[in-house]
Amino acid sequence: MDNQNQNKVQNPETPVPKTPQMNERDFINDLLSTEKYMKSSYDTAINEASHQELYQDILSIYNETADMQRNLYNLMFQKGWYSLEKAETQKISQSHQQFTDYENQFPYSLH
Repeated sequence: MDNQNQNKVQNPETPVPKTPQMNERDFINDLLSTEKYMKSSYDTAINEASHQELYQDILSIYNETADMQRNLYNLMFQKGWYSLEKAETQKISQSHQQFTDYENQFPYSLH
């Protein structure tokens, strides 16, 4: 096993037919991309809503979209069609320290 595969977190891949037609993976990937785009668009709409009831309606739709995006991601990850890279302990520590330093620059406490 090469070093690149050792740094990946992935389930065994569910095979799909290699044909010109869209397969299950293609459809789910397309849905996931669409949900990501919609969530981003709803985020903008939420921030720019000028009326409280409109804000609440869009927020509700945003939350449903976020849940659907998460469900599609989980499905793709479960089927081995979505992989992640393992974070190195040193990089995690560096990021934690960086944000701790940022927190110390705030004029107020976050706790």
